[in-house]
Amino acid sequence: MIQQIDYFVIAPPLVLALAAGLVLLLDAFLPARPRTRTGLGLVTLAGVLLSLGFVVAQAASGGPPRSTFCVPPNLAEGLQLCSYVTDGFTLIFAGLMLVAAVVIVLLSMTELAGGAIPVGEWYFLLLCTLVGAVTLPASRDLIMLVVALELVSLPVFALTALKRYDGRASEAAVKLFVVSVVSTAVMLFGVSLLYGISGTVYLSRLAAVFSGQAPAPGVLPAAGQELPAVVTVGVVLVVAGFAFKIAAVPFHSWAADVYQGAPVPVAALLSVISKAAGFAGLILILVTGLAGQAATWAPIVAIVAALTMTAGNLLAMRQRSAVRLLAWSSVAQSGYILAPLALATTSGPEPGQTGGAISASIAYLVIYAAMNLGAFTVVMLVSRWSARNELDDYRGLVFGRPAAGIALAFCLICLAGLPPGLAGLFAKVFVFREIVGGGYGWLAVVMAVNTVIGLYYYAIWTARLFAPAASTVPRRATSTWLVMAMGLAVAAAVLFSIAPQLVLDLTTLSPSG
Repeated sequence: MIQQIDYFVIAPPLVLALAAGLVLLLDAFLPARPRTRTGLGLVTLAGVLLSLGFVVAQAASGGPPRSTFCVPPNLAEGLQLCSYVTDGFTLIFAGLMLVAAVVIVLLSMTELAGGAIPVGEWYFLLLCTLVGAVTLPASRDLIMLVVALELVSLPVFALTALKRYDGRASEAAVKLFVVSVVSTAVMLFGVSLLYGISGTVYLSRLAAVFSGQAPAPGVLPAAGQELPAVVTVGVVLVVAGFAFKIAAVPFHSWAADVYQGAPVPVAALLSVISKAAGFAGLILILVTGLAGQAATWAPIVAIVAALTMTAGNLLAMRQRSAVRLLAWSSVAQSGYILAPLALATTSGPEPGQTGGAISASIAYLVIYAAMNLGAFTVVMLVSRWSARNELDDYRGLVFGRPAAGIALAFCLICLAGLPPGLAGLFAKVFVFREIVGGGYGWLAVVMAVNTVIGLYYYAIWTARLFAPAASTVPRRATSTWLVMAMGLAVAAAVLFSIAPQLVLDLTTLSPSG
């Protein structure tokens, strides 16, 4: 039997893959000139926009979720066993990552203008990362999840190392490589245990087996009987593997050094796209595949969330480098995003339904991504005249560069959750509501304390923007691409701040099996 492939369903990652191949070919045959660098950037940008267009078209088409790479019905034992599914969950994550990719491509065009970094390799690796990022939220089997997650991770340390003759970049690339290899090994061990126990790689089948609703002949007890203890080991290892990817405690120590050593566009990619992909995979594996084992992983997720937000905020308070502060802030934000997942299978109207917990996590992630991208565009601007890029370099930015200073102040206020940044305030309140409603009062208290701690370093940085500067901010010409990136990121931040309910309406969804 020949399997039918729905090319419209897989169009977004397919377009990105074709664009990556085209960029590599053009780079091989075109002369190395400034015009070629710009042309390759525009080809990359066109590929990202075309992929985003297919995502919008899929969302506009409506209807039930569409799938491809499915097991024939006569072999699926009454279940829908598909490897690739496009539903609301897939589309919101793909849209988020592709919009962020537009900003990162524009930042890359500014970064590569000097000619010190190989352009063709940069854009090829960036597009490969995006292929994995767009594929991951649509993955519905363990093999595709792992492959997509590695496709997100592996090109990033190569991107970090492309800044040649830079010792800090090389060190960051090695650290990221080691972390990626360890996390992959841990996750693959956990995945192999889950597969060996259940006899299947499909998430919908895993859910049926591990909830006791379906047997796995010869491997597990009959339906309704207790599962072996090794299931717990497999679940813990898979959660640990994803904890590496999202820089959750105790697997967070790499974040600051890698963010600081990498070029600013790569740091932005790690902070937004890589983190979003990690959370997409974590939500899929926990809620879609391991919902029946929530009693095992929910307490672990709650404890990790509390430790992550606490460690991230305490370490951010000590930073004087803008990029390192954003790195530890990103760790703390991971804790806030993780917190609602601890009650993802208990907050619905019926057992096993996700209710508002998944929506809370995704809404917070979307708002965080917009504000962080806005902050990184301003950090990119300041890095053009300050190699150290410390907080003191931002003194008087509002007076020297009013648009950039006000944009950064707005993004920091939103990340802190203060008005007039309604988006950040809305996101934190929504997460608080879900946590308290789910019976995790202690976690809500920890989050409240950490929110107050976070106000300190966000306020310190914001105050520097309005403080009198010891010297005037250099009045250098700003790259057109950087201006466009800043405008797009700030526009998204302002839109979400004006209409935070829009984010909630867009993210009221759960992944389908």
